[in-house]
Formats: sequence, structure tokens, C-alpha cells
Amino acid sequence: MKKINFPIKESFYSIQGEGYYYGIAAYFIRFEGCNIKCDWCDTKESWKIKKNDFISIHKIINNINNYTVKNIIITGGEPMMWNLYPLTKILKKKGYRIHVETSGFYPIKEKYIDWITISPKKIKPPLKENYKKTNELKIVISNEKDFLFAEEQAIHVMNTNCFLFLQPEWTNFFKIFPKIIFYIKKNPKWRISLQIHKMLNIP
Repeated sequence: MKKINFPIKESFYSIQGEGYYYGIAAYFIRFEGCNIKCDWCDTKESWKIKKNDFISIHKIINNINNYTVKNIIITGGEPMMWNLYPLTKILKKKGYRIHVETSGFYPIKEKYIDWITISPKKIKPPLKENYKKTNELKIVISNEKDFLFAEEQAIHVMNTNCFLFLQPEWTNFFKIFPKIIFYIKKNPKWRISLQIHKMLNIP
């Protein structure tokens, strides 16, 4: 079998802090590489792909084996820049539940992926075909104009079982949070997503 390596910024066992599955124990695999580069991104260190950070699938799996975990969250950067199939196929055969967090800008090969979270970005919005694959649409709200963007994205969601989330941008939390609460009360199809891992300083 051909050796396959991926650029991994970090991997760690922690608690999912946001979205529908907040509070669950999960093993996170953060891929390097992102060409969207939002100003408010909280993982800017993952944008650049570094040659020395490429590791083999074998090593990725061995690292996971050190923990008692069933949920794997693949994030970034932008993980869908890469062909995840060789990795997700092995993880699924081992009985893991696989979640992917993506901007939706790249095609989503959903085989072996159990839960897809799309967090759209204005400068490079999701591919139209990706909307109908998402289980969770999560919009980061940093100012009041983002509510209109959120509604524009929600229109495209074809999966009627998709959950809609508004998440306050962390550096602007106290200013925008009351406005999100007010908005959701008027538009109850939305839920609020809070980054509890940041609030509680969960490593």
C-alpha cells in the first residue's frame, strides 16, 4: 500500500465545545492549509502548510489508539482541501464516528463521514451541492450584517434535518451576543452555538 501523509497542525483529545455535539469527548485532528483566511479566524496558525508537519496515516491512527474515544473530529484549516478517503475509510472500519468541519468551499466526499458541519465564509461561499449534504450549518456572527448572510445561507440548505446555528465571534462576544439572542427569539429556526471550550478554558 502506498504511503500516504497528511499535514497535521495538531491532534488532541478534548471536549467538543460548540455546535450540535457540544460537550462530547472527541479526538480532534486539525489539518493544515486554508486559502480563505478570515480576519477573525482563531486558528490562523493552521493556514500555512509546512513540509515538516506531514505525518503518515499509520502514525495518525496510532496516536488515536492511545485514547478511549469513539468520536473523531476532522477540522482545520480546511480539511476538504485533502483527499480524506484513505483516512476516513480506516477510521470507519475501526468503529469510529467521524465528524468533519469545513467551509464547504471544496467538494465534500461524504462516504465514511457521519456528521458534516459547514461554516460558510463570505469571500468563498460553499459549493451549491454541499448544502444538501450538511447536517449542521454554523454561521459565525461578528456584526449585524452577518444575520443577512446567515439567512442567505439557510435558504440553500436542502436537508430539512439540518440544524441551524449562530455563533458569536469570540473577540466580539459581549457586543454581539445580546443581538444574537434577540435575533433567535424572533427567528426560532436558529439555535445559538457557544464556544464553551474557550469560556471554560478546556484544553
